[in-house]
Amino acid sequence: MTAAEAPAGRQLVYTLAITEGVRQALQEEPLAFMAGEDVAGAGSVFGIYRGLLDEFGPDRVIDTPISESGIIGLAVGAGATGLKPIVDIMFMDFIGECMDEIVNQLAKMRYMFGGKATLPVTVLTMSGAGMNLAAQHSQSLEAWLCHTPGLKVVMPATAYDVKGAIITAAREPNPVFVVMCKGLMALPGEVPEEPYTLPIGKANVLREGDNLTVVAHGRMIHEATKAADILEGEGISVEVIDPLWLQPLDTDTIINSVSKTHNALVVHEAVRFGGVGAEIAAQIAELAFDYLDAPVGRVAAPFSPVPFSPVLEQTYVPNAEHIAAEARRILGTG
Repeated sequence: MTAAEAPAGRQLVYTLAITEGVRQALQEEPLAFMAGEDVAGAGSVFGIYRGLLDEFGPDRVIDTPISESGIIGLAVGAGATGLKPIVDIMFMDFIGECMDEIVNQLAKMRYMFGGKATLPVTVLTMSGAGMNLAAQHSQSLEAWLCHTPGLKVVMPATAYDVKGAIITAAREPNPVFVVMCKGLMALPGEVPEEPYTLPIGKANVLREGDNLTVVAHGRMIHEATKAADILEGEGISVEVIDPLWLQPLDTDTIINSVSKTHNALVVHEAVRFGGVGAEIAAQIAELAFDYLDAPVGRVAAPFSPVPFSPVLEQTYVPNAEHIAAEARRILGTG
């Protein structure tokens, strides 16, 4: 089931969809537990796990020391020995503290043990700018994870998708990073009460169009949709695709769209150089070159730390106007 197929009805904000996803994952699997900094007593710095300690108790919702390497090390050991950990890395910026555990243990253990060790580990973390949290709490580092074989990476940007992504990850026998968007925490959406999953490696076509394919992930799907509305008023028909799963990537859906529209633009909040958008652009160039009427365009953040100043941060983060301007350039209408 995709967001477009979600039944009309109950509304939840993104934050509460996260809570419900973790709650239902813990309810359906007795071997699952939640661990991380301030996840129990405080319900996390964002309040996304409030109520879980009261419901499941301190043996299954655990406050850890301030040690990201310890948190991922705990997850690796627990997963390899039969438990199903769901762990929280408060800000995505902090994965730098535990990259050895992520890259050399979590991602590789099943491969190096010939498939005999499974690591059903779910890692939840918050990414992105827009909240004036400065350079060490505002980064989008999903490309680091996508470059590591053995990890799955999903970046849900709607309330529906974030709940489904958490439950999907909790049921998966391999490590999954659910990279959530802190700039979307108040965003409402239709979310079914029952548990549901998302198809792994399947993109969402959010809007159909004929003149340009825009591939955007994370918070940028909302800016891309706004840009499509702007361009529609100018007679430009834009197809918007949310890959959702960055690893594995649904290349087929993207290529099929580009073969129809003959133009492509890739958008993400992370810095432009070496981002996931570069990989998507390269795949389009390799697999759909004969369909392209113009080179693939990219809109992303500049190669700079995220500024603390609200005015500078607003300029730093891509928006609908940036996307619309690049679309006009590609199509030769601007």
